[in-house]
Amino acid sequence: MSIQFILLPLFVHVALTFALLVWTARARTTVIRSGDVKMKDIALGQSNWPMRPTQIANCYNSQFQIPVLFYVLTILAMATRHADFLFVVMAWLFVVTRLIHAYIHTGTNYVPHRFNAFAAGVIVLLLMWAIFAVRLIAGLP
Repeated sequence: MSIQFILLPLFVHVALTFALLVWTARARTTVIRSGDVKMKDIALGQSNWPMRPTQIANCYNSQFQIPVLFYVLTILAMATRHADFLFVVMAWLFVVTRLIHAYIHTGTNYVPHRFNAFAAGVIVLLLMWAIFAVRLIAGLP
């Protein structure tokens, strides 16, 4: 499997993360420029940001939780030559669940749907790790 195919899902997730960062910055800048939020009110934390910028920022922050395990696994799978077709398919499934999670998180933010997308991604990632570990420990390709 080529490096491009292996890394493409990771690059898509990185793009999502940067897009959320830019969106967070724009949302926060907008409320500061409008005067709805004063710099002194948010200088020490996010508790005084309005709901919408907080919602987007929370989605951005969630990209540094469970996805970190995806990044590590991708690097390990490449380094050990265990990134095969199944790995890439599962990587895409994981990234699609993250895209759905972000869409719900920054949209309706309906927690049961958001949780389902999150849980699906966690299950896919857990399976990816299990398959990787079994193959590596058993000496399978």
